[in-house]
Amino acid sequence: MPAKTATERERDVAIKEKPEFPRKFKVILLNDDVTSMDFVVGVLVEIFHHTAQSAVAVMLKIHNEGSGVAGIYNKEIAQTKQNQTLKAAAAAGYPLKAVVEEE
Repeated sequence: MPAKTATERERDVAIKEKPEFPRKFKVILLNDDVTSMDFVVGVLVEIFHHTAQSAVAVMLKIHNEGSGVAGIYNKEIAQTKQNQTLKAAAAAGYPLKAVVEEE
């Protein structure tokens, strides 16, 4: 096999160094029989930066289907938003649960 030219070697290196994009994680809010709909909408607006309209849509999905995606982030941000949600719920006396799952 003949030796590779400089251009062929550069191409091989470029193929091997294809960038890997960070994995994304979903923050999912779970329905319960205690947490008020208004509180969930407030969490979606304040913590996840939804508009009022999109927050209501997500809240209704959580209410009707049992869970809904509040947002999709890199792992560290997803975990931070999960913790903020759980702390806000505990402070307000609600059992709202938030889980993080890989997308």
